[in-house]
Amino acid sequence: MRIMPLEKRGISNSRVVFGCMGIGGEWTSAPATKEDYLIAEKAVEAALSIGITMFDHADIYKRGKSESVFGEILKKRPDLRDQIILQSKCGIRFQDDVNPQRFDFSKGHIINSVDGILGRLGVEHLDVLLLHRPDPLMEPEEIAEAFNQLRSAGKVRHFGVSNMTSAQMRFIQNSLPVPLVVNQLEMSLASLDWVEQGILVNQKAGVGINFADGILEHCQMADVQIQAWGPLAQGKFSGRVIEDAPDTIKKTAALVQKMANEKESTPESIVLGWLMKHPARIQPVIGTSSAERVLACQDAVRISEIMTREEWYTLLESSRGARMP
Repeated sequence: MRIMPLEKRGISNSRVVFGCMGIGGEWTSAPATKEDYLIAEKAVEAALSIGITMFDHADIYKRGKSESVFGEILKKRPDLRDQIILQSKCGIRFQDDVNPQRFDFSKGHIINSVDGILGRLGVEHLDVLLLHRPDPLMEPEEIAEAFNQLRSAGKVRHFGVSNMTSAQMRFIQNSLPVPLVVNQLEMSLASLDWVEQGILVNQKAGVGINFADGILEHCQMADVQIQAWGPLAQGKFSGRVIEDAPDTIKKTAALVQKMANEKESTPESIVLGWLMKHPARIQPVIGTSSAERVLACQDAVRISEIMTREEWYTLLESSRGARMP
């Protein structure tokens, strides 16, 4: 069985990542409450209890509060830092009174962002830093200068990207002395463009697919870890009641539940296991802040190993609402 690219590089063997966007309270400047801290602690403990050792952040999550709350958890458990892999992202700047929302891969912004991230988390280094969304004004040489400075200072050990095409990755990589190790993309049983891009070649139905060609293949050939954000599909197939949901969602949710019953598992583990069965060794980033839902993901690895090709295609066909071409 193929191992994950991050494991091959000796960075992490955590098959699932806990995404910290959901912790920290509201998306406002209001400080996190005691209840927000309690929810975060329970979710993190649940993640650790099922073997998750990689935690994903971004400097914008809850306007920095997600990292600050996680930092408080680390203060209470200083031994935890050496047991986990910390990843964060930078590059998105919110609109303010003067400026529009924009992306910023300038050297100064990347370095300042990392300093802010480290300060909020209360740690000396990040294991992985990702560039959050493509900056049309990015200059690879400037990005390389920032990465080199951060790496030399011991502030960041590895680098990657998020939401980028293979061409954009190669464009940046051409100026870097170290490899990009991650690309984080939206992928789930509900967001299927990553599959459709490959199967609708030479098909009119593929014209409207919103997933750039060649990302999966490039990442697999270059040993870049593909991480999936939104892998639980906002609960569409695992209990979230959506009265006006299309029939494809309802039928697929019923199929997921049936499969979970048959395999003595949970809908969450079925949905994640389906994604993880792909030979790209996709690493889901679960974004729930519910400890109960985190625990419901604990069987995902087993499901990915026992799910048959026919079961995988049955779920795909149901979700896409059409037979394979």
